[in-house]
Amino acid sequence: MWYTEYAFAAAALLPAGLNASRALRRLRHVPQPQGLPGRGLPLLETAFLAGGPARVADTVVVRMQQEGRLIVSRSGQVTVTDRNARDVVEAVLITAAGASGRVELSTLRRTVSRSEHVQRIGDGLAARGLMRRPDLYRKAVNARKLLWFAEFAVIVLGVVSAFQWFGASVSEQGTEVAPFFPFLGLLLLGLFWLAATRPERSRITPAGVRQLELMRTGSRPWEPHDLALIGGAAVVGALALEGVGALEDEELRATLMARQTAGSSSSNSSSSDSGSATTWCSSGDPGSSSGDSGSSSSCGSSSSNSCGSSSSSSSCGSSSSSSCGSSSSCGGGSSCGG
Repeated sequence: MWYTEYAFAAAALLPAGLNASRALRRLRHVPQPQGLPGRGLPLLETAFLAGGPARVADTVVVRMQQEGRLIVSRSGQVTVTDRNARDVVEAVLITAAGASGRVELSTLRRTVSRSEHVQRIGDGLAARGLMRRPDLYRKAVNARKLLWFAEFAVIVLGVVSAFQWFGASVSEQGTEVAPFFPFLGLLLLGLFWLAATRPERSRITPAGVRQLELMRTGSRPWEPHDLALIGGAAVVGALALEGVGALEDEELRATLMARQTAGSSSSNSSSSDSGSATTWCSSGDPGSSSGDSGSSSSCGSSSSNSCGSSSSSSSCGSSSSSSCGSSSSCGGGSSCGG
């Protein structure tokens, strides 16, 4: 009597549960396990891990300012005085400044943060197991949504079967088993799957958290070893690890914070670095041109497009105008990279 409904319920629940389990395994998979680098993580990777793409942009700006290659005025104008780029991120910054070498700080931060080169820093950290890729996080979240839908279908079909069984005559019921326990078993199995496949909301993995703890502890403050600053390494290192609030230069700190607030208000989004508006969309596997869900064409290119999210919206991953992002797509709890 109720076997057909039960078969439909099982056919909906079992594939949805297996899909959710598979999506969670992919989210937690570490493609390139290398162990923790201790206090030897490069500067820009440290900035991305601690604060996301916007922190990388701030770090490059302050690094060039400390080296005397860039000037940040109190009004928020940036003037590039040395157009010789020392890495690809600096090249993006210098290009954004244009032929005049002058650009508004908030515009510069958005352009650098959304560049493909900065987005790929996050991909590399995810491949090492220090961060979670937002495209795989979205897939895990969507897989659980399907599982919730299948669980709802089990409840509906179970109720329908119960009404049919109660409405049947005694002779029709015969020795047939009541549908309550079979459907209850499916319902409990679905609840177990939902509990077991819930993805962690933090964009940083436990290994990433331990990495930041290693860099924040020690007999002396962490300083980057992959740049040739004279007397400015401690300043840039503190910014990369702790954010703009760690700067001792009050004027520069106030200018950067003001532009962060302005960027947040204009984009109506949030991030880890005092309201910066840029997120990390993930461009898939490092070294490839496309990924599972997000690709370099959708989250780190010069084209104008959008990549979807399951939560709040924010700008992301393009050197022009693209809309992408969510707190869920970032690995949760904050914007991508925030």
